[in-house]
Amino acid sequence: MQTSFSDLEYAGKKKQTRRERFLAQLQAVTPWAQLEAALAPFYPAGKGPGRPPLGLSRMLRMYVAQQCFGLSDEGIEDAVYDSHAIRCFIGIDLAREAAPDATTLLKFRRLLEDQGLSRVIFETIRDHLARQGLLLREGTLVDATLIAAPPSTKNRDRARDPDMHQAKKGNQWHFGMKAHIGVDLDSGLVHTVLTTPANVNDVTQAHALLHGQETDALGDAGYQGVAKRPENRDTPVTWHVALRPGVRRALPDDALGRLQERIEQVKASLRAKVEHPFHIIKNLFKHRKARYRGLAKNQAQLFTLFGLANVVIAGWRLRARHTLRAS
Repeated sequence: MQTSFSDLEYAGKKKQTRRERFLAQLQAVTPWAQLEAALAPFYPAGKGPGRPPLGLSRMLRMYVAQQCFGLSDEGIEDAVYDSHAIRCFIGIDLAREAAPDATTLLKFRRLLEDQGLSRVIFETIRDHLARQGLLLREGTLVDATLIAAPPSTKNRDRARDPDMHQAKKGNQWHFGMKAHIGVDLDSGLVHTVLTTPANVNDVTQAHALLHGQETDALGDAGYQGVAKRPENRDTPVTWHVALRPGVRRALPDDALGRLQERIEQVKASLRAKVEHPFHIIKNLFKHRKARYRGLAKNQAQLFTLFGLANVVIAGWRLRARHTLRAS
């Protein structure tokens, strides 16, 4: 394939942008071959009359870029024309072909939702990273985060999303859903994802966030009493749950109180890893509000987002390994 003048000009630039570095990391760590093999049986073969479908590899990469940059269907279509880095990542040469349009990407995303393939993407990435030795399965961190949903009733049904609910956190009310995750204690990789309305208590979902092979589990003060619940009594897991803030502030200023405070600090330092996937989802991928109506569609998107968050975390760990070896 002949190189165009724009490609030569772009290749000769003196600075690599943050977007280029991020996409290069995504390209290197994501198990593309395994993902395409898992999705291929469900992708249209293109037999018969009509326009043949675009390649699975191209559509998958366009969908991944959309999720990582928090763009709409039309937004990622425009970004393909605007950004040389995204075009190279997807594999599109505008001198020879047009970019896939928003409707084509919409159909691809609906295929993933209808066939439950977003969960397949998440599990394929998770299992690939486990085979790389990044998932040890000895301990689990559990936590949940609120994801806001539009409370407006200016729609066809004149009603808010019936799958969402309001909940109070602190002195503020929130309307939306919760994303519950189970995270590997050693690597910080997400191994379990589930969603509920915002008013569901975190402790009621703790048992569903365990994979069954861990010996220890850690949670914040919202999981107080988790070991006494019926679904957890026969589970061979030792729970380490943070004290409630009021109880912690009331610890006595003596040797025993200082020891308990030190234990709480250690538990907090271990639990810190559970916040990294939430940081990636909300700040890096800009997913601070539910994009679709209903839990099913939003859960499908969250499977993809947390799968890609695992790719980002794995890239951080691999880069740290290389840095240590180089030094």
